[in-house]
Amino acid sequence: MAEGESLISLDFEVFGKVQGVFFRKYTQAEGTRLGLVGWVQNTDTGTVCGQLQGTVTRVREMQEWLKKKGSPKSKITKSLFQHEREIQVLDYSAFSIRK
Repeated sequence: MAEGESLISLDFEVFGKVQGVFFRKYTQAEGTRLGLVGWVQNTDTGTVCGQLQGTVTRVREMQEWLKKKGSPKSKITKSLFQHEREIQVLDYSAFSIRK
């Protein structure tokens, strides 16, 4: 973590063709690659939601990935981000896929 860079927590929900295209697996891998922690899961309404925690810079990188890239076969139509807050410590030790 960069010296003096604050930690944030951010909830997300991604819409489009994001279930059945390994979106959760790729999200977990990208979050882990960026050094983030949190979780990702499918919803009953066909979206994918989750929570990101890490440095502001890395969370912003992940937001862009969730808006524009996703898994290779996904088609993202919209990404919502909410409940951003500064945190003192991470609530999770890894980036997990929730069932």
